[in-house]
Amino acid sequence: MSKGKQLAMENFGAIPVFVTVADTGGFSPAAKLLGISKSAVSKRISQLEAQLGVKLLHRTTRKLSLTEAGEHFYQHARIAHQAAKDAQDAVTQLQGEPQGRLRINSPMSFGRLHLAPLIPVFLKRYPKISIDMVMDDKVVDLVGEGFDIAIRAGDLPDTSLVARKLAPLQSVLCASPEYLKGFGTPTELEQLAEHNCLVFTYSRDVKEWTFIKENHLQTIEIKGNYQVNNSEALREAIIQGVGIGRLPTFVAGPDIKAGALVPLFEEYQMPAKTIYAVFPERQYMPAKVRAFIDFAIEYFGGDIPYWDN
Repeated sequence: MSKGKQLAMENFGAIPVFVTVADTGGFSPAAKLLGISKSAVSKRISQLEAQLGVKLLHRTTRKLSLTEAGEHFYQHARIAHQAAKDAQDAVTQLQGEPQGRLRINSPMSFGRLHLAPLIPVFLKRYPKISIDMVMDDKVVDLVGEGFDIAIRAGDLPDTSLVARKLAPLQSVLCASPEYLKGFGTPTELEQLAEHNCLVFTYSRDVKEWTFIKENHLQTIEIKGNYQVNNSEALREAIIQGVGIGRLPTFVAGPDIKAGALVPLFEEYQMPAKTIYAVFPERQYMPAKVRAFIDFAIEYFGGDIPYWDN
């Protein structure tokens, strides 16, 4: 075997480590993602630099960045790393049962209310899959943080990701019987200006609500004394009679059925979104990813999810 081929084989095991360090921006997050120690990551990078005879990374106590040589190496290493993943996915597609570690990122409320009950059922059907789920209302870097799937709602600006529709996302304006008894039930949209309107921080516009009737849009300016970045916290304030709020039906549905919340202006619709499963674009979809997405669509109920029934 030539020296060049031998060097390539020795370095191949370091490529996933190097690419992960470059993607995550540090030894610690790379070690966590790879499931090895930080010292093992550092040692593997040092060995790779010694074998190549170049410095790949600038290291400081606060920051890690690629050198010029590191940038060039990364462009080729990333392709090699992806090719290895594709090869692995191509093989696993031939296996009868999906398997392996599946990392999922989900918004907090949707994850707790609907993914948490789904996952035990999924794992019973696919016992060879292990799941690492992280719930966070902030949008994460899917590739950089090593997630296989992210659950997202609404607009998907990242064109490098592939999306599969899981379910529609409807919203409903609602209040508690206690609040309506004390402050009255608004019968005209304009009357909302007289009420305490509670809002979700990550809404596109926290100062107005849009209503749709017969393809006609009407926007109402609102004001209130509470905004929060979690739908379940918003639900709690509405149920406690603090004010009127807009909630996704996957949060409000059970409370409306139980009479704890009263839907308002049912003759109108509020702008709808879609709940997606998004994943990095790859030549071969991993069997574990396909299995989870297909299962979720079946579990939620497709175009009419169970929380809207």
